[in-house]
Amino acid sequence: MNNPIRLYMSMSLDGYIAGPDDRPGQELGRDGGRLFNWLDDRHSDGPSGQVYREALATGALISGRRTFELAGRWQGDHHDGVPIFVLTHKVDDGDVPPGHARFVTEVEDCARQARAAAGDRPVMVHGAGAAQALLRAGQLDEMEIHLVPVLLGDGRRLFEHLGSDHIELDLVRRLEDRDVTHLRYRVRRLEEAA
Repeated sequence: MNNPIRLYMSMSLDGYIAGPDDRPGQELGRDGGRLFNWLDDRHSDGPSGQVYREALATGALISGRRTFELAGRWQGDHHDGVPIFVLTHKVDDGDVPPGHARFVTEVEDCARQARAAAGDRPVMVHGAGAAQALLRAGQLDEMEIHLVPVLLGDGRRLFEHLGSDHIELDLVRRLEDRDVTHLRYRVRRLEEAA
């Protein structure tokens, strides 16, 4: 696959990507920052540094609207000026996203635009809502899950509203590092899963 659409998400062992009460001023929820301790090693030569460099080498970003807002809209620049495609249900009149961001209301169109903008580089995905919408539409190719050995017990789950359809995954890479296991899965297409 030339430029996969790939989810990058830190997650607790019990499936949470944020602690309870995630909101502006407490964007990761209570105790949700624990999921990102592995970023202390992002500049290392080890596995976490490798994964971080790969994430920043992506050529475009797809984000869910909630993630985009909680992140302060990244002031219009997530990394290196790559285009940001914000998947949203509606766009309010006069709401113009900053910098390199734009709103898109249709999942397949969002995926198409992001792939074209990324050229031959992968597309990064952030946010549970965007990940679930892309999965349901058959547009998510890979998932890079940064699995953290903690049980948060409550908060926002990554796949809580995905639906009841069965989705097969192939583990294509596993990297162990201090306080995290980086797992990359390829999403099997319907014709492959049968």
